[in-house]
Amino acid sequence: MKNRRSKQLFNQTRKCLPGGVNSPARAFKAVGGNPIFIKSAKGSRICDVDNNQYIDFVCSWGALILGHAYPPVIKAIRLAAGKGTSYGMNSENELKLAKIIIDAFPSIEKVRLVNSGTEAVMSALRVARAYTKRDKIIKFEGCYHGHSDSLLVKAGSGAATFSIPESAGVSRNNVKDTISLPYNNLKAIERAIKKNWRGIAAVIIEPIAGNMGVVLPLPGYLENLRKLTRKYGVLLIFDEVITGFRVAYGGVQTEYGIKPDLTTLGKIIGGGMPVGAFGGKKEIMDLLAPEGSAYQAGTFSGNPVTTAAGVTALQILREKRKTLYKELDEKASLLEKGFQAGAEKYRVNIRINRFGSMLTMFFTDGPVYDYQSSLASDKKMFARYFRKMLSCGVTLPPSQFETCFVSYVHSWHDIYKAILAHHKSLEFIK
Repeated sequence: MKNRRSKQLFNQTRKCLPGGVNSPARAFKAVGGNPIFIKSAKGSRICDVDNNQYIDFVCSWGALILGHAYPPVIKAIRLAAGKGTSYGMNSENELKLAKIIIDAFPSIEKVRLVNSGTEAVMSALRVARAYTKRDKIIKFEGCYHGHSDSLLVKAGSGAATFSIPESAGVSRNNVKDTISLPYNNLKAIERAIKKNWRGIAAVIIEPIAGNMGVVLPLPGYLENLRKLTRKYGVLLIFDEVITGFRVAYGGVQTEYGIKPDLTTLGKIIGGGMPVGAFGGKKEIMDLLAPEGSAYQAGTFSGNPVTTAAGVTALQILREKRKTLYKELDEKASLLEKGFQAGAEKYRVNIRINRFGSMLTMFFTDGPVYDYQSSLASDKKMFARYFRKMLSCGVTLPPSQFETCFVSYVHSWHDIYKAILAHHKSLEFIK
């Protein structure tokens, strides 16, 4: 695989950008080698500056459920951009996008559009504190909710701990009200809430984790979490930035029949453009300025290009939802079975966690149900596997602890080619 131009560009960008990237996940640091630079993308394929083509299972980290440059979405973007890229005032597509989100999520009565998942979470926590008049937040080890200070923490080792900053530049004071707990451990959350409930504003969780790899909630875990938070007057926030419109038209909460108090969204709702949103009960959301005293604002929030793309993408998902999600699940299931068969053939220990069109293959022989069990994975073997898959023309997220995504435009041929590349890669690394 030629990568001369990518290497040249990376050497140049390292002089201009910290680490040569604008997001650490793109740096390939966990897998070795230089990152590739993409020049174009269409459908299920991406092409780099050295003219290598790949079947893409990153899909812009899950945002592109309709694949790259989906024609109706691109048409909507072009039409909107021709009328102006930002108004700093209201536009009709903001209303259309809000109505689609509210219609899809029974727990959302009002929604506010923002510019990223990080901003959505940060704002949801602020309004949760305003509503409850409490300060503490409970999060879970391995769940990523963006890079706002209060959520960049190290988790405790089993029992509840008031965490210390995981990132340089975050003061202890900024995370003193963040309690970190192990995912899927109901006893730990019960103890923490019973002990601290008078000070806890909200519990925030990825209902299906996607940032330690795909990790599913154990049976009854989310249902009991809902009962527990309701009992003690603690708000429950579902972070569905990844899973919203990905695992189902109304996200994880419709699949499990659970209504959180607040929901954060991003990725898919922008149709490939930068976006975020948070919403929930009217009585909570009306605490936001200008109705209430919890302040949040943004120049580009709900901008006309993003909302045009988002409305178009979600309308397509709504129209095709009876067949689209079934097809996504079937293709991801075939990918899972092909990956598992390869592991058995070459006697490589793997565990595959999958929900709908999200899946992660962990290089470990034990079950993966929380952050600690995910860390048992063989990161060096994954790095070798990743590089080999790349050379076979398949892009995966460049980290053992991320999620692969299947898009609507991945063909059955793409799936079979990825399985063949998987077999070749396992044979090579074994």
